[in-house]
Amino acid sequence: MNQLPVLTVMARWPAAGRCKTRLATDLSELGLTRCGERAARLQRQLTEHTMSVAAGLSREGYLKLVLAVSGLGPRASARWGSSLLADQTRRQSQGTLGCRMRHLLLMQQGSRNRCAALLIGTDLPELNRLELLTAIEQLQDHDLVLGPANDGGYWLIGLAAAVRRQPQRWPLSGIVWGESNVLDQTLQLASDHGLRTALLSTHNDLDRITDLNPWLD
Repeated sequence: MNQLPVLTVMARWPAAGRCKTRLATDLSELGLTRCGERAARLQRQLTEHTMSVAAGLSREGYLKLVLAVSGLGPRASARWGSSLLADQTRRQSQGTLGCRMRHLLLMQQGSRNRCAALLIGTDLPELNRLELLTAIEQLQDHDLVLGPANDGGYWLIGLAAAVRRQPQRWPLSGIVWGESNVLDQTLQLASDHGLRTALLSTHNDLDRITDLNPWLD
């Protein structure tokens, strides 16, 4: 029997000076004050929006929602996850983004390896329920789903249930993270591993002050 897909939201605790540091630097260069607090407040709002959309789908029975926390201890992470209506809360591991994503996917193995798995971050002011439902639907006919980002990376990665059981085919190893061609690298690895891939709509991550331009016009 197929199980509900698992959506993991990777989130950093929104503390001043510990999140959105590039945005805080940009704000400081504009002559603003308390830039770390401003950036952290935006991080909190983005996280709450992401979790609100995802928790709505969880309540309606479309998915299981996991919050993967960075920057907090176990008890504080659990409290934060509960306040954001996560079905389960985990802590992220150390290492590159690829290592952390791989670790989260491996932690979901076992009894849940018969379901699809999706990972997203929180820098997504345009995130909506339709896009997450589309990603889930695409995983019924594809091995891999990616949501391209304007910076050359991706805002969502999803693996079908069959690929979940084959970690050697996951397109996460060997990626040079932080480059402008992360998506292209991932697509090449997916092709090398024979994965059928679907692409979602392209979105803009919020990392720098220039990323706010679409909402300032």
